Amino acid sequence: MIYLSNTAHWQFLGLTCGFLAWILIMTTNGINEWRLWHVEDVSVITSGMAWVGIWKACFFSHAFSRMETCQSISISDPFLPTEIPVAQVLMVLGMICGLAGNIIAAMAMRMAYFSLEDRKNIRLFFLLGGSLYVLTGTLCLVPLTWNMTSVLNNSTINFPPEFYLPVAPVKQQVGSAIIVGMLASIMMLISGLLFLFYRYACQTLSSEVPRKNVDPLHGPWTGTTLAQQSELPNADNLGRDNPTFHSEELS
Repeated sequence: MIYLSNTAHWQFLGLTCGFLAWILIMTTNGINEWRLWHVEDVSVITSGMAWVGIWKACFFSHAFSRMETCQSISISDPFLPTEIPVAQVLMVLGMICGLAGNIIAAMAMRMAYFSLEDRKNIRLFFLLGGSLYVLTGTLCLVPLTWNMTSVLNNSTINFPPEFYLPVAPVKQQVGSAIIVGMLASIMMLISGLLFLFYRYACQTLSSEVPRKNVDPLHGPWTGTTLAQQSELPNADNLGRDNPTFHSEELS
């Protein structure tokens, strides 16, 4: 049976990269700093800056009992721009697809490194794992790019009064969540391409060399390993008695 461990080193790197990217995607979902809003009125937002995520909007204030004030953002809130509910849905789908991609990719690597039997579906596992990685990167890249474009265009959000946030900030910046998410998406795409470009000739599994033609130390024998009888010197004398020896013995 042919060993495949030396053919999947780049894919092992892709699995490691995909697992780290999945962790960063979950981190992106949890970070509220998608948009950094600089506000002019500091009577309530005493820090002068608020951060708007896809799940919460928060700011520091000395006007309330709690130092950090946050308001939850729901997908059904009518004041939200389209890119925020889309980000909520696609980022969750990205986490699910990323988890599935890591599981399938790990199974594919297990077959390449440890399994000696029943590897006929190994190519399918590599293709499926790579496709899930690419899908995960795409699902996350779309809302991240959309929200980053809104930040760069200084788009407004009509927050209700209980959020204590102005409709338009003085200026806004791209938050750390978008930067981390972009990095994670690129890592996912790279992992997916590494798995999709895995080259493995399936016919090698069925083309086992017969045992009688295999040297246990040096591998299969070739046609030049053993010389033909006609190629050996004095081939006509092989297996015959030496006439000189017989004449000396008889005398």
